[in-house]
Amino acid sequence: MGLTYQSTGTSTTREVFNVDTSDKQPVIALAGNPNTGKSTLFNRLTGLRQHTGNWPGKTVLQSQGSYIHEGRKYTMVDLPGTYSLLANSVEEQVARDFICFAKPDATVVVADATCLERNLNLALQVMEITKEVVLCVNLIDEARRKKLNIDIKKLNQRLGIPVVGTAASSGEGISDLLKLVSKVVTGTLKPEPKAVQYNPQVEDVVAKLEPIVKRVVGNELNSRWVSLRLLEGDDTIIHALEKFNGKEQVQILQEALA
Repeated sequence: MGLTYQSTGTSTTREVFNVDTSDKQPVIALAGNPNTGKSTLFNRLTGLRQHTGNWPGKTVLQSQGSYIHEGRKYTMVDLPGTYSLLANSVEEQVARDFICFAKPDATVVVADATCLERNLNLALQVMEITKEVVLCVNLIDEARRKKLNIDIKKLNQRLGIPVVGTAASSGEGISDLLKLVSKVVTGTLKPEPKAVQYNPQVEDVVAKLEPIVKRVVGNELNSRWVSLRLLEGDDTIIHALEKFNGKEQVQILQEALA
């Protein structure tokens, strides 16, 4: 008997993002900075089983594909290459909204092993939104050539999420990546991302704000993450909540925060 999985996203919301939900297969988001080999990984996994279009209402290119692992079909959505999810650009907003509201069954963050510190910024932001994260440290072959040693096990321990080293161009580590994604999707592996701790002043305000946000967003979104965005004065999260959760909920939240 094969393992089963419980989708974390709703079909209706995923359809808003032009994701085909007819086969009810797991949806995997592929995130990463530009030039991390993310597109190479996407092409290796999906091959000719992919198509492109635009994200709904945007001029940003959307790429989707599918792959089969151990007899199960997976839908993979290649998110725009971004350095953050702070919605400072259309690409960042698209990536953020998909992870937040389409609720992929797993999000694979692709990082460049040769400049890992810079790339981990995005991974940490994704980890604030969702627990279902796998870190793919790509270009591991380039790192070896530069005499850089990446301690995958220590990264796993420090971040609290599964980590795998890959070289997408040659296929190194791809089978391990697919196994980890499968385990996250089926729940046999439950990541526990370590929370980013901010200075005491910020944490104090978030502690007061989060219960208010929680009453409105419930379990639909990470209330701590939403609180941090509101604290930053990010109006785009309000617009996104209004679009995907309804104006009534947003009005309740605004009144509570007034």
